[in-house]
Parts: sequence; C-alpha cells; structure tokens
Amino acid sequence: MRILIVEDEPELARRVNARLSAAGFIVENAHDAETALEIADSDKLGAIVLDLGLPGISGLEFIVKWRQAGRDTPILVLSARNNWEEKVNVLNAGADDYVVKPVRSEELVARLNALVRRAAGQTKNRISAGCVEMDPAARIVWLNGERIDLTQMEYRLLHLFILRAGHILAQSEILDHLYPMADERDLNTIEVHIGRLRRKVGKDAITTVRGLGYRFER
Repeated sequence: MRILIVEDEPELARRVNARLSAAGFIVENAHDAETALEIADSDKLGAIVLDLGLPGISGLEFIVKWRQAGRDTPILVLSARNNWEEKVNVLNAGADDYVVKPVRSEELVARLNALVRRAAGQTKNRISAGCVEMDPAARIVWLNGERIDLTQMEYRLLHLFILRAGHILAQSEILDHLYPMADERDLNTIEVHIGRLRRKVGKDAITTVRGLGYRFER
C-alpha cells in the first residue's frame, strides 16, 4: 500500500520512511504541501502522513485544499504540537487522525493500518475477501482458515487485491504499487507474480479481465 509522507525535515522524513518501509508500505515523499497537492495519481494512495509546520502552505491549509478537491485519502497528522484546540481544528478540517511526536513506530504502523482498513470498508483487525483472510499488522495470511506462506511481493500484491476486491486493477496500477521507484519495469513480471499468487490462493480467486486488468473476487 502506497503511503505519502509530507515532511520538510529530511532526517525525520528519512526515519519515518524507514519505519514504514520496514512494515511493508510503499513510501513516497513530498517536502512541501505544494508538491503533495500536485500528485497526479492521488487516488492510488493508501494514506498520507502529514506534518503541520510546512513551508509555504501549512499542513492545515493542505488538508482543507485536499478535501476541497474531493480527495478522500485518509490523512494522519504527525505533529510535535500537543494542543487540543489545534487537534480539534485539524480533525474538523478533514484529518482522520492526530499523533503527537515522538511516536513509536509500532503505534504509527497500527494507526495507518486502521485508517487504510476503514477506508476500504474493513473495520476489523483482519481484512478478507473470498476465502482469503489477512492480518496486516502481523503480516499473516490464511486460506480457508489455514495459514499460507507468501513472498514479500506476493504479500504486497494480495494486500492490494483484498483492499480493492471486486474492482478491476490495471496492470500499470499493479506495477506502480509493486515497483514505485524502479526506472525500468516490465509488465510481464505482473503476469508472473499473479500466476504464482494464483497457485497459492486458488486460480479462480483472481480473474483476468481481457484488455483491462485483473479482479480479485469477493
């Protein structure tokens, strides 16, 4: 799942990036709100981690502009300011969560997982589709109640499919999710990963929609 970090302090951005990457998120960075607002494929973001004290447009202004543009991406504010009035203003502006720095990486990951689950209509700790169930926090997957082992790439792909179950995912979207930073990416690798995943979760779980992409059946 892609996470955008909007933070102007390089060292803090690096630490948060490392924490979330280690938890299996695909992380992108923007050093100011203006850059973040110009992201073309914002609908593919799982969540945003936002600092309030940004140069230029503030974090609060960013939230207002983001929501006014009709974007519903979950926003988690990560701020050093522990002021209840500011928390109220930020949440009323459209943020989904407010966390005061410093925060343990485990809590940050848990809060992001909760936001992503709710945004996908999944309210339990585990997410599911069809006969497949997943615990994003523990990174465990079950098929018909039996635990199965997946590679990191298979896990990322399955996580995306479950969160978007019933929707058609284009090959380009899957490629962006699996290889966001790669300069050269081969669409043929998608077919390979999907073939391997089908062997583990069932060939009927993933439908090929000719000319459009793939759909994970509910």
